[in-house]
Amino acid sequence: MLKLYSYWRSSCSYRVRIGLNLKGLEYEYKAVDLLKGEQFSPEFLKINPIGYVPALVDGDFVVSDSFAILMYLEEKYPQHPLLPSDLKRKAINYQAANLVSSSIQPFQNLTAVKYIEEKVDADEGDVWTKTHMGKGFVALEKLLKDYAGEYATGDEVFLVSFSASSMYMVNPSIIHNSLCKEALSTSGEWKPQLVYRSLRFNFEE
Repeated sequence: MLKLYSYWRSSCSYRVRIGLNLKGLEYEYKAVDLLKGEQFSPEFLKINPIGYVPALVDGDFVVSDSFAILMYLEEKYPQHPLLPSDLKRKAINYQAANLVSSSIQPFQNLTAVKYIEEKVDADEGDVWTKTHMGKGFVALEKLLKDYAGEYATGDEVFLVSFSASSMYMVNPSIIHNSLCKEALSTSGEWKPQLVYRSLRFNFEE
């Protein structure tokens, strides 16, 4: 059986759990408490030397990094594709998912925020997070506005939908407030819709 090393509030782990469940895959949940520093234990560092969650164990094979894990699952388990068949929409999913993982998620990472608070100011971590997450989600809105349907890139749930929504689910107030502020300052007519389309599948039965 697959094993997923995960922390419940990690947005990276969150999107892998969504991917596993969309594909209907059973897995063993291995909790790693980031607040207790369990990611730096000798046991976990053997799984992932950089000490980050998530990490997926499939037999004698280990893969970490949420994007790499999801692509591995997509190749090995074709049921319920995480990517559309249309080439352009697939490319947009890659672009948007990487925007989340490289230009949004790192700025709210526990390690990064703690470093800012220690080196700059205790209140600066929250400002840092709101500023960069707001900027990133505004960029996502602009990128996806011509592709959205019921969900972020059409009428089915694909990679970008749960990549974006995973960020919202772990930081709802920060993203909502910063996104709306950025959106209104950008255009009086434009209202952010991507996050809410992305979130829709989380609450559907």
